[in-house]
Amino acid sequence: MITEIISTTTEKMAKAVDSAKEDFANVRTGRANPQIFQKVMVDYYGTPTPLGQLGQLANPEARTIVITPYDKGALAGIERAIREMPNLDANPQNDGNLIRVTLPDLTEERRRDYVKIVKGKAEDARVSVRNIRRKGNDDLAALKKDGLAGEDDIARAEKELDALTKTHVDAIDDALKRKEAELLEV
Repeated sequence: MITEIISTTTEKMAKAVDSAKEDFANVRTGRANPQIFQKVMVDYYGTPTPLGQLGQLANPEARTIVITPYDKGALAGIERAIREMPNLDANPQNDGNLIRVTLPDLTEERRRDYVKIVKGKAEDARVSVRNIRRKGNDDLAALKKDGLAGEDDIARAEKELDALTKTHVDAIDDALKRKEAELLEV
């Protein structure tokens, strides 16, 4: 039972770290990254659909993204969704076959704003990891209360959960440092 709790907790913490890294990738840096547009929701014939499923995204130049839709009927919806993206400040150009998005240079102030956004996402991820640890500790306490495990085993498992938490929080912090350096790089 204890190993099951620890493995489940480890798995959930790893997913929280992966989610944080994915959130970081969706924050724009100085260069264009197709990852920014992957989760943009486009109204495709009345159904919200991720942009990554509607077309091919390419990065031909440092600050340009080219979106080639699989269905030309989706061009207007894709263009509208990109215009409505918060924190992008880009003007997509539709030539009837593809959409070209040229991202403007980031100002120092904008870079600082993005760093604040990323730090907020990192804190959310840390809180998530800590909540997962609390749930694991609650499960261990229930085992102890029901007499299904001894005090020594529970104490060892709690220490292991604390070590796991530290490892995963450190992974989030490392990803944050890398993203922060990437954002502030001119």
